[in-house]
Amino acid sequence: MKYRAEIDGLRALAVVPVILFHAGFEFFSGGFVGVDVFFVISGYLITTILIDDIEKNRFSLVNFYERRARRILPVLFFVMFVCMPFAWMWMLPSQMKDFSQSLIAVSFFASNILFWRESGYFDAAAEEKPLLHTWSLAVEEQYYVLFPIFLFFAWRFGKNKVFWMLAVFSAFSLALSEWGWRNNETANFYLAPTRAWELFSGSIAAFIVQKRGVQTNNILSLLGLAAIIFAIFAYDESTPFPSVYALVPVIGVLLLIFYGDKKTLAAKLLSTKVFVGIGLISYSAYLWHQPLFAFARIKVLEPSEALFSVLAILSIIFAYLSWRYIEQPFRNKEIFARKQIFSGSFVGVTCFLCLGAIGSYTNGFQQQRYDEAFLARNDINYLRSNESKFLGNQDIKASWMLLGDSHADALQDGFSDVLKAHNQSSIVRTIEGCPPAMNLWRHDINYGDRCHENYAEILNIIQNKQVSNVLISARYALYLNSNRFDNGEGGIESGGTDRVIYDHFNYRDEVRIDSLRYRAIESELVSYVKELSRLGVNIYIITSIPEVGWNVPEVMMQGGIDITTKRIIYDKRVDSLKSFYSRVSDTPNVTLLHSEDVLCDELVCIASQDTFPLYYDTNHLSIYGARLLLDGFTKKLFQSNPQ
Repeated sequence: MKYRAEIDGLRALAVVPVILFHAGFEFFSGGFVGVDVFFVISGYLITTILIDDIEKNRFSLVNFYERRARRILPVLFFVMFVCMPFAWMWMLPSQMKDFSQSLIAVSFFASNILFWRESGYFDAAAEEKPLLHTWSLAVEEQYYVLFPIFLFFAWRFGKNKVFWMLAVFSAFSLALSEWGWRNNETANFYLAPTRAWELFSGSIAAFIVQKRGVQTNNILSLLGLAAIIFAIFAYDESTPFPSVYALVPVIGVLLLIFYGDKKTLAAKLLSTKVFVGIGLISYSAYLWHQPLFAFARIKVLEPSEALFSVLAILSIIFAYLSWRYIEQPFRNKEIFARKQIFSGSFVGVTCFLCLGAIGSYTNGFQQQRYDEAFLARNDINYLRSNESKFLGNQDIKASWMLLGDSHADALQDGFSDVLKAHNQSSIVRTIEGCPPAMNLWRHDINYGDRCHENYAEILNIIQNKQVSNVLISARYALYLNSNRFDNGEGGIESGGTDRVIYDHFNYRDEVRIDSLRYRAIESELVSYVKELSRLGVNIYIITSIPEVGWNVPEVMMQGGIDITTKRIIYDKRVDSLKSFYSRVSDTPNVTLLHSEDVLCDELVCIASQDTFPLYYDTNHLSIYGARLLLDGFTKKLFQSNPQ
């Protein structure tokens, strides 16, 4: 295969925007498309090599996998190893458990599946995962495992038919990604079936270049370069991805592959020493940057742009060192023989699997790293309520029901305590992401049927007189504002806009006009309260829990003892809820329980008390917070419901 310096330069154009995007520089809002550039390049290079081997009758799966192992595993294992002491020192047990599970997933090249199940790529929690970026390696490795086998067996049908098979596969995958971003954004982003078309595009390019050669066309090659640059600066987290939008950078890469002969201006630019130099170390740079950024976010409360700039430069320095002293030697067959590569790979995978399994089983080595007092104050495993279907005194018939979304889930242990104190009991009917209404649910979670069925069943339970009191808690501020919380002090909850779908009489569509959306959502929330009231139960609605913006346990780990948010920010956040509160408070049998009366004073809303966090993340109450809140409501809850 003839070396093309401009391809290495293209790698530089891919990795630098990815690093700067993950560093949080808004100017590179679409830097994540660098991964897509890598996918196309990988498909092109690997297919070129495979075609050449097959046509010259020297194809060998063992040789292919050996080359991949030499290229990928040594530096990957080294970066994983370096991450471990910092994870041990700085991570909470819940974080360490997640990290341990990622060690297992990376070893199996299945981290894209793990991170799909855990969180969205743009979520705040994802930014603190040192190995998050390995999802793209997993996609490539899944391709590397299957594609050579397919190509070898399909070759008997002829090269032309293989080409058209790839074209069909690519079209199907693109169509799947276009469907996927509308129906399951996170799976669409992480999983191989919706990414395969980008790799297949590179494979198709390999067939075309082998037949026609690289053409010289300044206009088309510059257009390809411009398309990639456009996507890097024009796209952002709200851009559906992957989808037809990904065609812009993908086609840009293809134009450079097809028409970027070394004589063109684009190729000359990409072939300069700076671009080629960064391109050569791009794999190592990609591996180093995310752990550096993630541990900075874990350790430092408000990491500055200056810090991330230093870390970005440091990732390039580390990349050069690991390229020079790890990548290069392991690619040299005279230094490391095949047997050493395969045996070393086996040992490395086995070690990380064992460490990951132990870390997961021991909840992040929690007993080995922390005492019980620390865990009780700081770790999410201790701060979150245990999910249950029955609260309070389980020996008597339930007279209460707790319903709502994850904010109601967070109240379970606290509510159970106060119920026991008054010799009463409650059943639990909560689902995360489901507003208490018949026809509402969050777009990013898309639990439409589950939400509807749950709240319909609640009405049946109440209609059958199984309970006489309901306690409702939900994140009303999110639903009615449809945007994440900004505490005005740097604590901005990540995750983008939570679009709430409005479904009425089986007609589903997003209400895009703010005023219409607000009225539709409010009406649905109020209607459900009125329906509960019509059935004769006593209804207690907790007003929207004050959000924090900071991840409270993590801030406390980083030295933030007295954590508060300004009361004026809370008041501004819930100002849009006044109409809703007014309408439900005018409904018979409804009592409003004002969370701000317990958790706020005239100046601030508290998020910690006596070194104990009152939240287990940015907006959900911890067990301590739930107990504090519900203790403040005891008289109102039980004055008409004595023991």
